[in-house]
Amino acid sequence: MEVTEEQQWRQVEEQVERLLNGQGSEVSGCDLGLEQSKPAALRKTVTYIVCGVIFNEKEEVLMVQEAKQDCYKQWYLPAGRVEVGESLEEALRREVKEEAGFDCEPITLLLIQEQGPQWIRFIFLARVTGGSLKTLSAADQESLQASWWDRQSVPLRGRDILRLIDCGLKYRQDPWHPVTLPLDLSCRHVVQRLVLVFTGAEQQVWVLLIKGGSHAVNVLRPRRHTVGVFSLQHNGRQHGKTDGVCFNTLVALVPDHVQRNEDGEKVEVAGTGRPPPVENPRYMWHEVQKQTLREKLLEKTKNMSILPIHSLY
Repeated sequence: MEVTEEQQWRQVEEQVERLLNGQGSEVSGCDLGLEQSKPAALRKTVTYIVCGVIFNEKEEVLMVQEAKQDCYKQWYLPAGRVEVGESLEEALRREVKEEAGFDCEPITLLLIQEQGPQWIRFIFLARVTGGSLKTLSAADQESLQASWWDRQSVPLRGRDILRLIDCGLKYRQDPWHPVTLPLDLSCRHVVQRLVLVFTGAEQQVWVLLIKGGSHAVNVLRPRRHTVGVFSLQHNGRQHGKTDGVCFNTLVALVPDHVQRNEDGEKVEVAGTGRPPPVENPRYMWHEVQKQTLREKLLEKTKNMSILPIHSLY
């Protein structure tokens, strides 16, 4: 039975709504770039770092004292590389146990940081569920000891963690995005599934789609300047085959009202309230019809109520 155009649009909007609700789907193909790249291979072509932000009832944060020579006796959050065959959450639990002595449970991702697809750090807010604080008597190559830090002066390995601690405190006090944990779905490459939206002056919302047998939401190689991540997909059980990550990402296209004329001078351009023309014939704009979906997209783009992803370049 042939699918009508109206049914296709409904399916597209249902797919976008699932992504907004934190769900995912298998990556069956990619619109751009995969033919030029090999599948991700952990510790060879990609490095993933997990980092735990854990507080006690006094809002002191769990810290570990480094054993590595280049940062000996300096303090840092429990963190380390994901090992082959691990999920992101398994890696977090292992690192916190090895470095701090505690068993822990991830609560949500707080932030994702990247330096391109080759290096990505996943920062989790987590809670202690068991174990005991590591002391100097248990010092090893992983760490010397752990301690609860009241954020007074101690020698830090890096001041970058201050932002992560502050992010964790703010989320505990007022969560600004839904609980977001990795979805157990495999992916061969590091990709983004983009929901690229344009909002009009009268609260209309358009989504950029790729033309095809079904109007799928775009799947592209990573790009910067995004609003945030609805969800991410990672499995990691088969080395070299499922080491990739898919970021289901919201990108808002902001109209540029300042352009240049033929002499290179800046000129103001009145906005039309509609998305710009699509130069590539493979793409098309679809105006969202479902009111609840339109409202959700408007809220996400305006209030940034979504898991942030930051570039460290």
